[in-house]
Amino acid sequence: MNRVVLAYSGGLDTSVILKWLIEERGYEVVCYTADVGQGEEVEEAVAKAHATGAVEAVAEDLREEFVEGYVWPAIRANAVYENYYLLGTSLARPVIAKGLVRAAEKYGAQAISHGATGKGNDQVRFELSAYALNPDIRVVAPWREWSMRGRADLVAYADKHDIPIPVTPEKPYSTDANLLHISYEGGVLEDPWVAPPAGIFQMTCDPEAAPDQAEDVVITFARGTPVAVDGVRMTPAELLGHCNRIAGAHGIGRVDLVENRFVGMKNRGVYETPGGTLLHHAHRAVESITLDRELAHLRDELMPRYAEMVYNGFWFSPEREALQRFMDGIQTDVTGEARLRLYKGNATVLGRRSDSHTLYDQETVTFEEGGTYDQADATGFIRLNALRLRLQAGRGPGVAP
Repeated sequence: MNRVVLAYSGGLDTSVILKWLIEERGYEVVCYTADVGQGEEVEEAVAKAHATGAVEAVAEDLREEFVEGYVWPAIRANAVYENYYLLGTSLARPVIAKGLVRAAEKYGAQAISHGATGKGNDQVRFELSAYALNPDIRVVAPWREWSMRGRADLVAYADKHDIPIPVTPEKPYSTDANLLHISYEGGVLEDPWVAPPAGIFQMTCDPEAAPDQAEDVVITFARGTPVAVDGVRMTPAELLGHCNRIAGAHGIGRVDLVENRFVGMKNRGVYETPGGTLLHHAHRAVESITLDRELAHLRDELMPRYAEMVYNGFWFSPEREALQRFMDGIQTDVTGEARLRLYKGNATVLGRRSDSHTLYDQETVTFEEGGTYDQADATGFIRLNALRLRLQAGRGPGVAP
C-alpha cells in the first residue's frame, strides 16, 4: 500500500497530515478536496496541496449533490439532533466519504485518510461511510497513530516543515464550513461558560445589529422539498445559498450547545445555519396543513432516531435508508407555500397555504354557522373517551396490601 487519498481542506490538521504521510510513512498522497460550499478555500487547498508535496490534488464540486442528496432528505425528515443541531457537519461527511472512495478507485489508491481526531464524531462518520461503500478500503487515521497529542504539537510540526497554517492567536478555535452551516469548536470554546468571541460568526450578522426593517419571504415546497423562494425556482444549491444570504442578514440560525458525541463525551459546539433554520420552519408550516395528524405524530416519534443515525455516521446504513423511505413517502402531499417574517434573529411564520393538498377546511373549523361538523357529536365522543376514567374513579381509592 503506497498510495492514499487524503480528505484535504488545507487547514492545520490536514496540512500537517499531508506532510506526515509523506515524510513519516512514505506514501504517495492524492489530496481530495470536496467542494460542499466552503468558499474560496477550495482553490487555495489545491494549490497548497501541490506545494506541500501531493502527487495529485483534485477538487470536486459536490454542492448540488450535497444539497439534493443529503440536505433535502434531512429537511423532509425535519431532522434535528438533541433539539437544536440541524446536522450541518453530519450531513456533509457521507458525501465527502463517497467522493473519497471514488477518488481512491480513480487514482489507484488502496486507502483513504482523514484529519478527524480520535476524540470526535467525524472519524466514525468518514469510516463507516467508506466501509459501507467499499468494504475492502483501508483507512489511515493519523490522529490515532502518531505521537502528536494536541494542536500545539501540530503547530510546532508545521513550523518545522515551513507549512503555512490558518490557526492564529486571533482565532484560537477551529471551523468547518459547508453550504448548510459553519461550525466552531475547540480552543477558547472548550469552556462551556465562555461566550463565543466577538466577530466569530461568518454567515450571520449580530441580531442586535440586524436591520430594523423586517423582511417577508415565501418558500415553496413540492412533495416536502424546497423548490422556490418568492416564486423564483432555483437549483438546490442556489436555493440554499439564497436562503443563507437573506436569513443571515437578519441574524437567524445561531446555536450554541453542548451535545453528546457518539464516542461518549460531551462537546461544546457553536453553529450558524441561517438558510437551514429558515427552511426548517417553513417546511413545518406547510406540513401543518397538508400532513395527516397521525403520520405527523409518528414521524415526530421517529425523527430523533433518524437524526441520531445521521449524527452517528450511519447515513449508508439499511436502517437509515429504510427510515428515509418512510420519511419521503409521507411527504407526497406536502406541497404548498409558507410565508415567514425575518427580524433580528427570528423567523416567524405568518401564513401557510396549499391549493390542492390542504387538509385545513375552514368551513369545518369555523366557530360560525355552517360546515358539515355537528357539534352535538362531541357528546358521545367525550363520553366514550371518559368511560375508563369514570370506571377508575368509581372504584374508589386503592387499598395498600
